[in-house]
Amino acid sequence: MPKSNSLPPLTLLMAFEAAARLHSFTAAAKELGSTQSAISQHVKRLEAEIGSPLFQRTQRGVQLTRAGDQLYLPVAQGLTQLLKGVQQTRKQAHHDVINVATDYALGSYWILPRLRHFRAVHPDVDVRLVTSQQSVTPDQADVDIALLFGHGHDISAPTRPLFTEQVIPVCSLALLERYPAGSGSARLTELPLLQLEADHNARWFDWPELFSRLNIGSAPREPELMFNNYTLLLQAALSGQGVAIGWSPFIEPMLDSGALVALTETPLQSPNGYHIVFPTNRAVAPLVLEFVDWLVKEGRETMADR
Repeated sequence: MPKSNSLPPLTLLMAFEAAARLHSFTAAAKELGSTQSAISQHVKRLEAEIGSPLFQRTQRGVQLTRAGDQLYLPVAQGLTQLLKGVQQTRKQAHHDVINVATDYALGSYWILPRLRHFRAVHPDVDVRLVTSQQSVTPDQADVDIALLFGHGHDISAPTRPLFTEQVIPVCSLALLERYPAGSGSARLTELPLLQLEADHNARWFDWPELFSRLNIGSAPREPELMFNNYTLLLQAALSGQGVAIGWSPFIEPMLDSGALVALTETPLQSPNGYHIVFPTNRAVAPLVLEFVDWLVKEGRETMADR
């Protein structure tokens, strides 16, 4: 008795489609990794389900009957759509992922604006940023590489330099309008200062070092606000709450747009900077090394633009 409200088993439909397309039960069996007798049995079961013969035998193999011809196109199209769906799902399930540990500032202001260039070449690769203000190496966390700040010699793992540290004091025009007196670096003695909290391993510029390098005779005032996140510190500077130590290249877009202004003409440079840190306890995948090469290229362009 034909079943009108249910689909035949997929194996029967696959045997039918292959035999109809190849005009041969034997060829269909070879393609599906089965036997000629199994294909014949599948077709007989399908004919029983449909309630009509689907093939007629000829000297050259088999040909579709009128019912078989009517059934073939929707079955072939349906199996093609199923295959595409399975392939797409498999592709997504095997999506490549590169996990990168870094701090908020580098992730927000340097990596993310450039990441679209890497994705344009590798659309099937996800780069996941694991951000923290604490230094985390690949040996300490489940990441492929880390981008850490320092001078390189203090990192007990293989490294490659990314770019060196350059800083310049910056603030908003709104802040300068509230403190009109003075000019140049001397204004730093009157303006409110913003400070990034440093852990015991931090080696970035702070206000005492910056005052010393700028030959400002007096000591810096106590910072008005302290932050443990450089992104928040820059937002405070943008809103006119104080002067920030601006790290190049993070602040360049803000200087170009006029959202921030520099209080000195020449940036200060230190031997410190960002370094790519590799794991010591496992091999680095080829795709990760390709991403590292891309990072190094972007770092060189950053240095050249200064």
